[in-house]
Amino acid sequence: MTTVAEAVAIGNGNGHRHIVNVSGGKDSAALALYLQDQYPDLEVEYVFCDTGCELPETYQYLARLEAVLGQDIVHLNALDLIGVAKKPGRNPFDIWLNEVYGGFLPSPRARWCTRVLKIKPFERHVGDDQAFSYIGIRGDETREGYQSQKPPVISEQPNIVPVYPFKDHSLGLHDIRMILEESGLGLPSYYEWRSRSGCYFCFYQQIGEWQGLKERHPEWFERAKQYETTGFTWVDGRTLEEIAAQPRREAIPAPELAEGCAICHL
Repeated sequence: MTTVAEAVAIGNGNGHRHIVNVSGGKDSAALALYLQDQYPDLEVEYVFCDTGCELPETYQYLARLEAVLGQDIVHLNALDLIGVAKKPGRNPFDIWLNEVYGGFLPSPRARWCTRVLKIKPFERHVGDDQAFSYIGIRGDETREGYQSQKPPVISEQPNIVPVYPFKDHSLGLHDIRMILEESGLGLPSYYEWRSRSGCYFCFYQQIGEWQGLKERHPEWFERAKQYETTGFTWVDGRTLEEIAAQPRREAIPAPELAEGCAICHL
C-alpha cells in the first residue's frame, strides 16, 4: 500500500498519473477538494463512471464540484467496452443488461453492474499507465468490511495503486464535512432523502429510500418498477408496487452508516 506522501513525492514524473474516481458522494468530493488544497502542484485527474442511471442530483453535484475545482471531471462510459456509440438517451446499463447479460438483473449476490459499469471503464481509461488511485476511505470508517486488512480498492490491476489520504492523515467525518462546507460545495442534496449516490434503482436502498425516490422522482420509481418480473424484485420479498402502497414512512440510514458498494457511493 502506498501512502499519500509517497505518491505525492513521485509526482507526475516517470509517467505516473494521479486519479480521483468521484462517485457523486461526499467522501470522494471532499477528497478531490482536499488534494487540490493540500497538493496544488500535483496534476490530478478527476473521473466519473457514468452508468446512465444516476440521479439528477448527482449530475448537479458533479457540475458544482467541477466549478469549485475549476477543472473538468471526465465522464467515462461502459458503452466503449463493447464498441457501442454514445447517443443521447442511450443507456449503458440497459445495453449491457439486454445485449450482454440477457436480461439478468444485478443484485447484491451478482453485482455485475459495479464491475462492468464502474470498474472496467476506469481500468480502460488508465490502460497500461502507472496510476495512483486516490480513494476516500475515512480514518474513522467503522462500516463492516472497512476494518479489514485490505480496504476497498477500485481496481485489482497491478498498475493501479490505491492511496488513502484520509486514512493516512486520520481525517474523519467531521473533517470531511468541514472540507465541503468551507469550499462552499456542501453535501449532495439527495442526502435529504437518500443515503448514497449511485443508480436510482440501486438494490442496496432501504424501504425509506425507495419511498423517497417515489416522492422526489416518481418517473424514475415507475421505471424501476418496470424492471421487476415474476422472479425478480429490487427488494427481497417485496415489490415496488407493495412498497408504494405502504402507508407508513420508513426511516433512512445516515450517509455514514449506509451499506452498499463503496465504489458506487464513497
